[in-house]
Amino acid sequence: MLILKAAFPIILANASAPLLGLSDTAVIGQTGTAVELGGIALGALIFSFAYWGFGFLRMGTTGFVAQAAGVKNMHEVQVILLRSLLMAVVIAVVLLFLQFPIAWFALWLMDASEAVKAHVKVYFDTRIWGAPATLATFALLGTLIGLGHTKKLLVIQLFLNGMNIVLNLFFVLILNWGVKGIALGTVIAEWLAFGFAFCLVLQSVQSGNFVSMLRNSWTKLLDKGKLWTMLTVNSNIMLRTLALLIGFAWFANEGAKFGNTVLAANHILLQFVSLSAFFLDGYAYVVEMLTGQAIGIRNPHKLKRDIRDSTQLAGITAILLAMLIWLYGDLGIRFLTVERTLQFVSHEFLIYAAMYVAVSFIAFQLDGIFIGATRSKEMRNAAIVSLLLFLGAGYWLIPLYHNHGLWLAFIIYVVARGISLGFYFPKIMKEINDLRLQ
Repeated sequence: MLILKAAFPIILANASAPLLGLSDTAVIGQTGTAVELGGIALGALIFSFAYWGFGFLRMGTTGFVAQAAGVKNMHEVQVILLRSLLMAVVIAVVLLFLQFPIAWFALWLMDASEAVKAHVKVYFDTRIWGAPATLATFALLGTLIGLGHTKKLLVIQLFLNGMNIVLNLFFVLILNWGVKGIALGTVIAEWLAFGFAFCLVLQSVQSGNFVSMLRNSWTKLLDKGKLWTMLTVNSNIMLRTLALLIGFAWFANEGAKFGNTVLAANHILLQFVSLSAFFLDGYAYVVEMLTGQAIGIRNPHKLKRDIRDSTQLAGITAILLAMLIWLYGDLGIRFLTVERTLQFVSHEFLIYAAMYVAVSFIAFQLDGIFIGATRSKEMRNAAIVSLLLFLGAGYWLIPLYHNHGLWLAFIIYVVARGISLGFYFPKIMKEINDLRLQ
């Protein structure tokens, strides 16, 4: 019950995240052109990839905070929070400083028309100023998850979405600012959400105000050993995320070789996979917190119990989601496309999306365990190994079975992620048992 209670707000928060992109599309669709819509889509894609790459600011913070919270060391939680915020600010400053070459490179990679690229540039030039707020919010969310305050996570996400929608309506429908209005509305919403989240986190870490927290933590904040540990953990998580990005990009690129219809069908089926991830991530986030806290108090029995209970729930959820995809996926396909040929091709590969979801929970759960344990080196190694196995399986299966082979390789990929992480799991348990005896 505790796991479900903690996971449910995360699931709702994850499910509400796509509302940002949906509201952008809906508002500009009322007044703009297809060129403007394309500019927003590609501009948002740049930031999605960039921010996903810096997701370690959330994941790394969660693990460290959960371990400190496990022994009820709130002062250490405050120090970890400040270190994460410092890292977020440094990265944001670098992004702002390099915004012109980043924009040039991103536009160079795109095959869009010059008219679309012009709107992408407008969107990017405005949206980039929200980077400090967004990256700092990652650290704040990581702190809340590590503390187990998942309801606040939902409140923050709903606040961000609500403000973004309101500002979009004002800047685009009333002021008629088009693409720039969409970007500006998102930037302001990101900064307001950061301020709101910051206030909630200050309450959660039992700090009267930021100045006193900074004053009390200043000497420990710049501890070289702790800073180096955090940098090492976060850099490994970043490499792990890069490997995942390469894997999903390769899947999309290989699918494109079979023509536009297969490419579109794969994209539709990936929406089912992404929707399922909202649910499975909820359990993974909870297991991050539970693992970190169990390690903090050096209690392997609690850790085993929490892992068992959360994994059982995640497994049941994954199987139910897979059954829903298999039995009712055609309804979803018809909702996403009215083209009969595309519906037929999507149905042909629907079973693979269901199979992927059914077995993916193992990788999600182990990711959560390793994040909570701050064992990022193992996560990095497992991500690289599973990526190589994915590419190897694809090299062998795709020439034989075409897109069927690609999906089989994709399923092998997520299974390999679970197996490769599971290879390191006994070592973590042994180390926790050894700590308990000290």
